[in-house]
Amino acid sequence: MHALLVTGMVSVGLAACHGCHDAGTGVPTAPPVSATTPTLRVYFVSDLAGAIEPCGCVKDQLGGLDHAAAWIDAQKQDAPSSVLVAAGPTFFMDPVLESDHRAQDVAKAEAIASSLGHLGLAAWAPATNDWAAGGAELSKLAGLVIVPGLVANLRADSGVPLLPTRMVTVNGLHVAFIGVGELPKDAGLAVASPEESIRVASDAARASGANVVIALASVGRGEAKRIADAVPDLTAILVGDGSQRGEANTPSPPGEQVGKVLIAEAANHLQAVGTLDLYVRDGSYVFADASGLGEAHKLTELTRRIDELHTRIANWERDKAVSPADLVARRADLAKLETERAGFSVKPPPATGSYFRYSLQEIRDTLGQDPTVKTDLAAYYRLVNETNRVRLANRLPPPVPPGQAGFIGIDRCAGCHKSEKRFWSTTRHAKAYATLSTEDKQFNLDCVSCHVTGYGRPGGSTVTHVDKLEDVQCEVCHGPGSQHAESPMTVHVPAPKPDPQTCLGCHHPPHVEGFDPVAKMSAIIGPGHGR
Repeated sequence: MHALLVTGMVSVGLAACHGCHDAGTGVPTAPPVSATTPTLRVYFVSDLAGAIEPCGCVKDQLGGLDHAAAWIDAQKQDAPSSVLVAAGPTFFMDPVLESDHRAQDVAKAEAIASSLGHLGLAAWAPATNDWAAGGAELSKLAGLVIVPGLVANLRADSGVPLLPTRMVTVNGLHVAFIGVGELPKDAGLAVASPEESIRVASDAARASGANVVIALASVGRGEAKRIADAVPDLTAILVGDGSQRGEANTPSPPGEQVGKVLIAEAANHLQAVGTLDLYVRDGSYVFADASGLGEAHKLTELTRRIDELHTRIANWERDKAVSPADLVARRADLAKLETERAGFSVKPPPATGSYFRYSLQEIRDTLGQDPTVKTDLAAYYRLVNETNRVRLANRLPPPVPPGQAGFIGIDRCAGCHKSEKRFWSTTRHAKAYATLSTEDKQFNLDCVSCHVTGYGRPGGSTVTHVDKLEDVQCEVCHGPGSQHAESPMTVHVPAPKPDPQTCLGCHHPPHVEGFDPVAKMSAIIGPGHGR
């Protein structure tokens, strides 16, 4: 995929201090707007937070940098003049890196930065997480992205290439992006009020010829609303969190207006990409809503029902007890709801004047793969695989304490439990490790623990020591079996009937969303194994 900024771009300027380079004199004349083609489309990502793709154990999952890139590329005909921006934590999932994962997390952050650079990221506002590997690494990430991060509320030189504002000229429209964000409290960096910082930067941008001013606010939604009150001539505030921690997925809040300022935020971990289409008419740069934001509650409910249907269909597709007719009917329901939701972002525009349309696109694997981003991700996986294979070669599992059970592997179990082994061999759990090894992921610390047996437990496996414990074997669900194998008549299996909630130890966000453990357990129960 070629950089987005190439299409429809006239010029790009970088801001210094609290102002912008002159973007030209006079008021630009935007080309006539059509009913379908925006003067400018702004794609935005909120809180990517180091999540490059979901796992493939459930179909139709939300997320995936390569899928997002493929969808954006496919939109060129509908929106030939476009830019991509980001707010909130981008490169790291947590504000503090675990020493054990640091090298891999940094490599992943660099893969994300490289892909965003290939996509032509026009502006981004870093948050606390992005400093997790230190200022020097953040500088390297900025270099890979190609454009500096935007932090207007930073009062002193941080040693990192950061600017308050970036001016972009697209399709005759001068757009200033202003960033504000939270910074690590232990970094010793002085920060100013986000509201005042954006007000000063916005005034400077307007004086330099900006027609549209958009804030990238990595400070959370509440602070974003205060910014809208303080700077009412902003066109929009694209929101991200100041900091995120952990793997939980967040939903996309509905868009809203504070005065004339659009407040927009997408779900984290690239579950969705927001689109803001600006239609310039009559020389006006005040944009009326043609998105139906007043019906946001209906849109939220529609999205909830759509997500539930996606989850139900993904679960039913592997459930042989569900009739094909029911699946067809649910897919028809899903298509109807998605058509209804699409209509919310295409309301009749006002009779005169400029207007905007705001919408969210869920990112799913059905959108395809962008080859350039896919290449970036494949290179990351190969690098991490080889590095961890060598770096962690001597890591052994903890020894089994006296009197406790250890892991023995399915071949020992199969000596007595032959029918169970036969059925297990037909399940996807029996091929779990191969799904990693065929994609250079078997030594990846984000992946391996859920594709082997007894990971990190006494007498179990580690990232490089998986002999006889590859795949999701009996002992993942039933517990370590050494004592039962030695005395099967007197020592019972630790968990003869595993609780379905056990599945959620691996099948959880951001890897898997909407996983129904009760429904999914039917896929690993069969003749000779629970039936």
